[in-house]
Amino acid sequence: MTTGDAPESGPLGTATTGPLGDLDFAASTPPRKSARRLEIASAAARVFADSSYHTVGMREVAAAVGIRGASLYNHFSSKEEILYEIALSVTRDTVEGFLSVLDGSSPVAVRLAALIRAHLQHVAIMRVEHLVAIAEVKELLPEHRAHVLEYKTYYHRRVRDVIVAGHRSGDFASPNPRLATLALMDMLNSVSGWYRDEYDIDELADDYIRMGVGGLLAHPGDVDALCAESRTLLRESGVVIAARR
Repeated sequence: MTTGDAPESGPLGTATTGPLGDLDFAASTPPRKSARRLEIASAAARVFADSSYHTVGMREVAAAVGIRGASLYNHFSSKEEILYEIALSVTRDTVEGFLSVLDGSSPVAVRLAALIRAHLQHVAIMRVEHLVAIAEVKELLPEHRAHVLEYKTYYHRRVRDVIVAGHRSGDFASPNPRLATLALMDMLNSVSGWYRDEYDIDELADDYIRMGVGGLLAHPGDVDALCAESRTLLRESGVVIAARR
């Protein structure tokens, strides 16, 4: 497959093909977890970010949640399982939560701009989880790390498909969709390293749409109008980015 060819892809729950072979999310996705587990994972992410994964034990995580250490084992069997839940919250949840904005009949540039906006909103809400997932993914068990990578690969592939389609339609002028996808995703994910609540996330999303779609992908149209259209599309799509922690 050349860098300009779009890989085969399908909606979540169907097998897709690509560099990692067949991916079947319907078969590999674990069941949805309880609100309590998500609360524990969020608290653990803050502890891991402050003290590092290696230096924190289950007792420290339990203290951060406000429960006894023994009670923590009713929800998670190990510290690694908590880290796995954190990593899924920034890979599985992005795929299931708002990747659908890439579908539909809106112009390809509008759909990609809406995804950029949704992705940044997710990073803003779950900044610590993003930081920990990036820094500590190597600590996951091989099977857990592979599952997280499947979601990441699928997400990147769908973004690349849209960039390829935009290149063919004349909406984008990037000569290398694969590298453009990697550059765009690095731009978005790196925000977790410096974002603070005092930033206006909508204004930040507008700037990133201008840099990503208008700059990196050289969209020839009115990028300011694109920013406004992406807000409308995201609002009308009805997707829920994440519950604020």
